[in-house]
Amino acid sequence: MSAVPPSRTPSDAPAGPEAAQAPDGRGGRRSVAVALLLGTLGATVVLLASGRVWARGTAAVGGGALPLTADGRAVTGLPAALAIVGLAALVAVFAVRGKGRLLVSGLLALSGLGAALSAVLAADGRRALDAQAARMTADTAAHVGALTHTAWPYVTAAGAALILLAGLLALRFGRSWPAMGGRYERDGSPRTRTPARVDPDRPEDLWKALDRGEDPTR
Repeated sequence: MSAVPPSRTPSDAPAGPEAAQAPDGRGGRRSVAVALLLGTLGATVVLLASGRVWARGTAAVGGGALPLTADGRAVTGLPAALAIVGLAALVAVFAVRGKGRLLVSGLLALSGLGAALSAVLAADGRRALDAQAARMTADTAAHVGALTHTAWPYVTAAGAALILLAGLLALRFGRSWPAMGGRYERDGSPRTRTPARVDPDRPEDLWKALDRGEDPTR
């Protein structure tokens, strides 16, 4: 009989806590880049699409028709405002930890959800065009006619959905994400300070050591 123990295959290795947490750790690291991409791209899409024409119509003036247009910010300012909130929350996720990170991640997700809903619900744009028609014709009873719509409200909603996805990723993996300035934080353990080397033949080194409160004669 051979005294050499049989080699262990990877399948025979014990599944400890580190092995169980490894997939989550890798997923957490990947999710940081994905969430940053989704959140930044989504907010950019919302801000750009909110400035495009959402609805067109005409107002009757005398014997003719006055063409009217309304962009997204004239229809509703909520998507653009919530996109800015989402961007701020995306940055703040990396500045806080623990329950604070959970709350900020929830704010990020809610800002995306709110921006998407407000864009879809206000896609008609009739109220904004009616107000514009009343202002242009000086007739408070004026209404817009020949109303048409563009796809920009739904592009805005799609961008907001990306912000929502970024928030959901932060809620799922945010606990494993790094924090800004984390490497500069003290962990409470005592830290030894290595004294700088002092050359006794250099008077400036002696003075610097005295300024630091060190004994240059050691």
